[in-house]
Amino acid sequence: MDRAELTTEQVLKRDIPWETYMTTKLITGTCLQLLRRYDNRSESQRASLLDDDGPAYVRVFVSILRDILKEETVEYVLALIDEMLTANPKRARLFHDKSLANEDTYEPFLSIALERELVCTREELARPKTLDGVLSNGESSSSKKKFITIDDLLRGLVEWLCAQVVLVLVLVVTLSGVGSCLDLKKPSHPTRGIAVAISCLASLLKEPLVRSSFVQADGVKLLIPLISPASTQQSIQLLYETCLCVWLLSYYEPAIDYLATSRALPRLVEVVKSSTKEKVVRVVVLTLKNLLSKGAFGAQMVDLGLLQIVQSLKAQAWSDEDLLEALNQLDEGLKDKIKKLSSFDKYKQEVLLGHLDWTPVHKDPMFWRDNISNFEENDFQGRILASYQTKILRVLITILDTSSEPRALAVACFDLSQFIQHHAAGRVIVTDLKAKERVMKLMNHENAEVTKNALLCIQRLFLGAKYASFLQV
Repeated sequence: MDRAELTTEQVLKRDIPWETYMTTKLITGTCLQLLRRYDNRSESQRASLLDDDGPAYVRVFVSILRDILKEETVEYVLALIDEMLTANPKRARLFHDKSLANEDTYEPFLSIALERELVCTREELARPKTLDGVLSNGESSSSKKKFITIDDLLRGLVEWLCAQVVLVLVLVVTLSGVGSCLDLKKPSHPTRGIAVAISCLASLLKEPLVRSSFVQADGVKLLIPLISPASTQQSIQLLYETCLCVWLLSYYEPAIDYLATSRALPRLVEVVKSSTKEKVVRVVVLTLKNLLSKGAFGAQMVDLGLLQIVQSLKAQAWSDEDLLEALNQLDEGLKDKIKKLSSFDKYKQEVLLGHLDWTPVHKDPMFWRDNISNFEENDFQGRILASYQTKILRVLITILDTSSEPRALAVACFDLSQFIQHHAAGRVIVTDLKAKERVMKLMNHENAEVTKNALLCIQRLFLGAKYASFLQV
């Protein structure tokens, strides 16, 4: 059986030769006595021993992980620690006991991960940068041992977890014949690597420092592809823990900024729309509730039809009171957002996000007549070009250069033609912004919709507002 597939119970069935380790001086006589008392005992007996002398057992476990390299033994001790913490998570405090102040309790765990060389070396984590063996403070690099701090540990662990996700994704791409990863290290496990990494992150992201390190490691983008409707039990658990990570990140502004520029929101909406698993629905709804008031998220939720989805969810029989309360709050928030959100606000958000589509406002003459002055925003300076050199027009023109979506290109061309038609100086403004050259290039586009709207824009650009209204849309 693959080692990565072994359970804690299976690992703990091994017979470890502790006496041999003492004979070879890899453990002390005191360690051996403690291990004999603890090993192969019932859960209640072990609990009693930990209550009486927990820090001593932690010291034994840490010393074994530090001094013994045999994989079977390392896995056995890790399984003992896993069992100990699973039974009572508060036992993590034992690793921070004052009696262990001189023990580097973090280093052995991180060094096990570092064996695959996926993050910085142990020395880089444990001491300041050196030059020819001299520390930045002038001391010899060997004169004083530097312990790995909790901050160093968390940063290194986050980088390692992100690497697991990256390497598995690269491996998948490679096996599909799309790319090559010959120069990359192998992930810990080709199928379970992502699930284990996401599960760890779902616990670690409760800590502010971990959220900061995760964003700095560009980890948020790794979560987005994993937000997808799931069917099997294993994939549902992965989806739940991925969404749990996003929910935890929704309390951290830098992460919210990244989520706002990604496809996270449409994916979350699709998941909540199709999922029947209550815990998945709950964590996604709580995430959406957090994001509703942030930036352009509210307007996007309205455009994605989230209100109708929420009302449908409210009609279902849920047992979780937190979910029911969150659905009610999200329902009220979305209704309030719709009341406050004018048609121009919705249009502006659509343009600035680059998600152009044939929503009703684009072909509504009344929208353009009523809102043409809104293109001025607050940068009117008494000059025609300066007053209309706004973010909205610049983004529309940028879309012509950068977008590969035919629908977005067609809508951008159409909107520019509408601006030309409904403002007397539209032709001059669009020409001065050098949009004509960009639109003309699209007249030879392979997509007929793009070609049609590029032609319409050029015609209006040459005719001006006076005659443009005669052109057929």
